[in-house]
Amino acid sequence: MLKLTRKVGERINIGDDIVICVLEINKGNVRLGIEAPSRVTILRHEVFERIQAENLGSARGAAEDLGKAAAIWRQKGQE
Repeated sequence: MLKLTRKVGERINIGDDIVICVLEINKGNVRLGIEAPSRVTILRHEVFERIQAENLGSARGAAEDLGKAAAIWRQKGQE
């Protein structure tokens, strides 16, 4: 992990097309501005983790759901 010290107004470049700027520091909070192409998804870490957990849960449930759907389909075919 790279650790940097920046003052308000200073910037950090990531690659050729992402810029992070320190906008404000106030009572232990830091406000950042991020300039990036629209193709780059930017999420707060807690949102990213929630999405990952939902995706994992959906993937696990899919096999069970498919089994249930197949059983219903077979039952309909026998009627």
